[in-house]
Amino acid sequence: MNSANPTVDQDLPEQPRVLLVDDDEVNLLLTAIALRERGFDITEASSGEEALRTVSGWTPDIIVLDAMMPELDGFETCSRLREMPGFESTPVLMLTGLDDEASINRAYQVGATDFFVKSTQWSLLAGRLRYLLRSSRTRIELERSKARLARAQDLARMGSFEWHRGAGGFVLATEALRVFGYGPNEPLDFIGVMRMVPRDERQLFMRLLREVMAHNSVLVTDVAVTLVDGRQRVLHIEAEPEFNEHGNASGYTGVIQDVTDRRLAEDKIRQLANFDALTGLPNRRQLIWRAERAIEAARRSGHEVGLLLIDLDRFKVINDTLGHAAGDELLMEVGRRLRACVRHSDQIMEGLLESVGGRSHRTLEAVGRLGGDEFVALLPEVTDERDAERVAQRVLEALREPIFIAGQECFVTASVGIAIYPRDGTTTADLLRNSDVAMYAVKSQGRNASALYTPQLAGRGREKLELESALHKAIERNEIVLHYQPKIDVRAARMVGAEALMRWQRGDKLVPPGDFIPLAEETGLIVPLSEWALREAARQAKVWQLNFGFSDAIAVNLPNRLFERSDLVEHIHQCVSAYGVPHRAIQLEITETGLMKDLQNVIPALHRLNEVGVEISIDDFGTGYSSLAYLTTLPISEVKIDRSFVRDLGITPQSSAVVTAIIALARSLGLRVIAEGVETLRQMEVLHRLGCSVMQGFLFSRPLAADDLERWLAQTVLPRKAPWIVQANGLDGDPALSRPLSSPAGGQR
Repeated sequence: MNSANPTVDQDLPEQPRVLLVDDDEVNLLLTAIALRERGFDITEASSGEEALRTVSGWTPDIIVLDAMMPELDGFETCSRLREMPGFESTPVLMLTGLDDEASINRAYQVGATDFFVKSTQWSLLAGRLRYLLRSSRTRIELERSKARLARAQDLARMGSFEWHRGAGGFVLATEALRVFGYGPNEPLDFIGVMRMVPRDERQLFMRLLREVMAHNSVLVTDVAVTLVDGRQRVLHIEAEPEFNEHGNASGYTGVIQDVTDRRLAEDKIRQLANFDALTGLPNRRQLIWRAERAIEAARRSGHEVGLLLIDLDRFKVINDTLGHAAGDELLMEVGRRLRACVRHSDQIMEGLLESVGGRSHRTLEAVGRLGGDEFVALLPEVTDERDAERVAQRVLEALREPIFIAGQECFVTASVGIAIYPRDGTTTADLLRNSDVAMYAVKSQGRNASALYTPQLAGRGREKLELESALHKAIERNEIVLHYQPKIDVRAARMVGAEALMRWQRGDKLVPPGDFIPLAEETGLIVPLSEWALREAARQAKVWQLNFGFSDAIAVNLPNRLFERSDLVEHIHQCVSAYGVPHRAIQLEITETGLMKDLQNVIPALHRLNEVGVEISIDDFGTGYSSLAYLTTLPISEVKIDRSFVRDLGITPQSSAVVTAIIALARSLGLRVIAEGVETLRQMEVLHRLGCSVMQGFLFSRPLAADDLERWLAQTVLPRKAPWIVQANGLDGDPALSRPLSSPAGGQR
């Protein structure tokens, strides 16, 4: 018996487990000893039955079977082993003393992996066992790799195929059959595949295949198919040619992958990139692309392009009142109506214009959403501006019908600005900018109309931009000043307060508030302007207190939005504390219209202000629609009769009746009443007779700078020489007293 040191194999277990089966006890013993010496872990069995019982609870790495055994021989034992779960691939080496071909063939037929003729060449036997173990390990790894590949292909919805010239034909792997919805054993040939391709695409696909095969080139394409179960899929095909030993093309091998989900995702991304998610209309990016293509086509052909900028009027009111969901619903309905006003192409692909002919630019026509409540209608070919105006008129008419939103009927109008290429611009940016200028001109003139761009409109737009820029700088450069118009108690012939009015000292010109306050409100600059006015009024109250004992209030007009701020009380407290004046030194005025518009938002601020001693005055009283119920509960101290009622006093009985009612209402509510816009002695006399003794207007004084107001007090009020003082002291009945003492009304604000 030969012995040898065991050989270490990195790919095998340190001691491979061997089940050794032999009915000859001597052979069993000798073989077991020899294999143990060569590094094997041996388990012995003396019969086929014992071997089957042993493996029922234990799995060896390899089984060595004696072929000739009584009762259950090695052939039958091997056959039964292969039927047991988990032993389908276990290496089985058949030991036999027979050297005939029939026994060898039978061993392979029953599932033996290999055979070995019994001998005492133990090293050869050990080598054969290690070879079988390595082969088994390699085969297992290959099967695992194949399974992983099949799983990966299944997850990727991919499979391979082969096509060979001649008898080989077209063969699909199991995974490729799954892509087409077929099972592993279901036949599917090339004709069956072609039947799944839609008829209108089949000829194009076959032409591509013939061209690829004619040049032995690589095939890369996507093709749409309809599977046997009716599902529509998109398949990606890649194949490359194979060549025989003579260099001649013998066929193709490739892969087929179901890329439907990827294509859907790509289409979704393309949709999101080019179309508005809410309305489905082309978005800003797509509109600009279409407009640029339309301009290129117009430049070549010499025709005109129209661009309409459509902005909804007062959309914010609906959005704020009914909520954003209702606003979105409104935008979707507007989008549907606008689509009907022009021919509309949903998809425009790059290269299409060059491929379908000279008039293909007309398919660029569309309505798109530029953003927010702004839409654009692109007209890629118009004869003249009248074509664009007709479309604009259709847009306005389409929006006149009521829209039902959130269970109620709403009406929405639009302002449309029109720009024409090349007259109003040679680029998309030019057309968008100039149509925007025209649209804002419509807004300023009352909305619900359309306007063509003209250079004059651009001039006004530039003036507005310049004014806005200058107003920003005016705040930084301290060009804003306050003028003060006194409030007069005619009975006592003295000043009982003043109203602070903003002026803009722009160079050597004094800009009236009517020219810049609306712009400040539109741009939001009214907030810093008003905050500055509060500080300046507090400072001036302190100066007057020191100069002539001023102890009344300076009234400051505040916009509604400041009353909504939670820090208004704190800001006023800082202003009066900085100059050491009481809170009552500042009076706040809010217009009646503004008060009723944002009443619920303003009421909390009014109560907080009243608690710290700041009085509230309602300006322009009588011009709005105040609720008497609110007036009885609001913490207000004063109402100001609007100048429109004062103007006709002594001329029409209606004016006297309205003023009488306002005075009676104020008295019943315990409120002070002051009349503004008093310009004649007649107006003063009637107001005095009706019971209103506190007045404000040009009869007494224009709004003056602080120093000028002090001089006016010293030169007019204190000497008591002014005509209105004489009238207040009892002069009456002279018609001459009805003549105005100053220029016509206006300029107080």
